[in-house]
Amino acid sequence: MGSAIASELIKAKEHVEIIGLDNLSRPGSQLNVAPLRALGVKVRHADVRLASDMETLTGIDWIIDAAANPSVLAGVVGETTSRQVVQHNLDGSINLLELAKRTKACFTLLSTSRVYSIKSLCQVPVIEKNGAYVFDQDSSLTPGISAAGIAETFSTTAPISIYGATKLASETLALEYGSAFGFPVWINRCGVLAGGGQFGRPDQGIFSYWINAYLRRQPLRYIGFNGSGYQSRDCFHPRDLVPLLLKQFHCASEPEQRIVNLGGGSANAMSLRQLSDWCAIRFGEHPVHSTTEARPFDLPWVVMDYRLAEKAWEWAPQTNLHSILEEIASHAEANSDWLRISAAYD
Repeated sequence: MGSAIASELIKAKEHVEIIGLDNLSRPGSQLNVAPLRALGVKVRHADVRLASDMETLTGIDWIIDAAANPSVLAGVVGETTSRQVVQHNLDGSINLLELAKRTKACFTLLSTSRVYSIKSLCQVPVIEKNGAYVFDQDSSLTPGISAAGIAETFSTTAPISIYGATKLASETLALEYGSAFGFPVWINRCGVLAGGGQFGRPDQGIFSYWINAYLRRQPLRYIGFNGSGYQSRDCFHPRDLVPLLLKQFHCASEPEQRIVNLGGGSANAMSLRQLSDWCAIRFGEHPVHSTTEARPFDLPWVVMDYRLAEKAWEWAPQTNLHSILEEIASHAEANSDWLRISAAYD
């Protein structure tokens, strides 16, 4: 996401100087360095967990905090420990907030839909329609949710995962830092982002992972929800963030809404089964297996209601779902080893 935003900012704004910090810990991230430098981005091998790595930064006008271990399974499943997740996601944000405090920079935190309560989201009433779960509009309404998606007022009561908790804590600290030390702060809670060149893993970057794996005839399976594949997500392209970021950079007044949801909305939502159907048309048939195994962080339906961002910032996603999927597919066809590069397979 950081690489995509940096590239689009260079295109959208003249005379902007971008410094990118990355510890290059994610497999494949080193591939971003040369293209970004070719665009004029000053990429530094640095780690936001280390305050000393930012001591030499001066004259900073805007900080975009996009640094995180972005998997809801991080710290619970896999090689990353819970302490490492906290260090990456919360300690890193604190160090960037200290930088904003020192330089009086505008601060934008790219947060996540995973700040919302897992228990409450599991209880959202859904029905199956055309091979996907959709919101049941005939049910009694739950506060903060509608057919338009999850609103900012939806419950953030734990459990929300260790990953979600670190981002929610980062949000609170960012707002407190901004209030205490007099610099502007905005929180953008992003749903699933997707596009060509995204690293794909089953736990993060699901659209990229699924399309690349389907094309390469790798094993795929629907997990949970009776093995139906009806679980649904919306997505949007990271370049669609840039018009909003530019408005936030140059906002001279204090907007009433500091926290907004961003996503593709119901128009850009799709289930895994529908994604498989799209892949079958695009690449030819490939079997997808099923298991009824249930996982604690899986949710049946997550769609972001971005109407508050539309009202406050005149923001809406610009890239439709088909264009996003086609971009990923074209990139997958041009990069046969993408799954290996992004460590979806060992």
